[in-house]
Amino acid sequence: MPFKKNALSLAVLSLAATLSLPVWADEDDALNLQAEPAKPAAASAPSQTVRLALELAAITAQRQADGGSVSGHRASIDLRLSAPLGQGWRWALSDRLDDIQPVQAGQPGTRNQLREAYLNWQQPDGNTGLELGRLNLRHGPAYGYNPTDYFRAGATRLIVTADPVALRENRLGTFMLRANRSWDGGGASLVLAPKLTNSGPSDQALSLDLGATNSQDRLLGVISAKASARWSGEALALYQRGTGTKLGANLTGLLTDALVLQGEWSTSRSDSLLNQALAQAAAPQRVHQAALGLTWSAPFGWVITGEAEYNGAGLNQAGWRNLLAQPPNTVGRFFAGTQADQELASRRAWLLYATQKGVAGIRQLDVTGFVRQNAEDHSHLAWAELRYHWPRVDAALQWQRSSRGALTEYGSLPYRQVLQLLGSVYF
Repeated sequence: MPFKKNALSLAVLSLAATLSLPVWADEDDALNLQAEPAKPAAASAPSQTVRLALELAAITAQRQADGGSVSGHRASIDLRLSAPLGQGWRWALSDRLDDIQPVQAGQPGTRNQLREAYLNWQQPDGNTGLELGRLNLRHGPAYGYNPTDYFRAGATRLIVTADPVALRENRLGTFMLRANRSWDGGGASLVLAPKLTNSGPSDQALSLDLGATNSQDRLLGVISAKASARWSGEALALYQRGTGTKLGANLTGLLTDALVLQGEWSTSRSDSLLNQALAQAAAPQRVHQAALGLTWSAPFGWVITGEAEYNGAGLNQAGWRNLLAQPPNTVGRFFAGTQADQELASRRAWLLYATQKGVAGIRQLDVTGFVRQNAEDHSHLAWAELRYHWPRVDAALQWQRSSRGALTEYGSLPYRQVLQLLGSVYF
């Protein structure tokens, strides 16, 4: 069935319709309230890890324009491998293959994402390590927007989830050399990510997409500190050849046994997103980006996060009206760029994120949901999921709805409402 604007797969997936394969909670539980600086893999890690998952999804969506419905489907394979090589060395591989039907003319129906492929070396005490290869290096404790997550730029090759927590897990890593040293109460790391190509991002199905992740030389220095059992944070400095330096800091604090504070801040000289989208020349200005949130472990198993987000380069209300009055290809390039960068498109935004495991006393049933609001044009996106776990199979039902008029961020999405039924099998 033809589509008027975008293929169902790209429009729904790229504009926040579906959920990816679940994050492996043992390694990357974004709801873990422990505030710890990033560390290398522990010396006691399992000798070998093999994780394979297959997901099948059926999607139906209601168009914004005329209320008509369209449908599609997706198949995904998620593979993670890790094993020792001896003398303190390990290797790891993380890859995802998606096949989406139907697709927009000229776009690949199948796309592979080599998320990670690297070697890791550690001293026996685990305090000094080296990593070489493609790594998905993540910084910052916020949920919906991470100003200090400096290697997110260009890393989201294919969006198959609206969930910001899963987006960080499933993006492309960057080819880099990382050296780290930890000590009681803190640590430091130095990362060199070289330029590996003069090409831009690739649309080829099986491409490594070096143009998205390694298109410029970057050097990142990080110092982490744990002020007490309740407070920890990081200071970061990123140098990018040709674009200057970014400075940032983040922190996590346990205010009470049930309440956690998360904060991030970053600053650099940059042009506005609107000027970039319209190709308007302007002198770079000092830009600040920030996120501040509270996570509450509520009674009865709920974990609820409220977050305020700010991007000094983002669009205000007038900027959104200006952008959305442009030709569709200009608007499409803008959203493609901000989504690939996991960038906050609006000047200000709010996020409410909640999850509960074991709903209504049913241990295998989980619920997750969030509401994102553009604080400039007051449009919002709501998403919710019910997921039931068997030992090696998951089944999930998801619902998503956007609101407001055509000249708003979420009101401009091609689809007003999306339902998805999916099943995952773990081998």
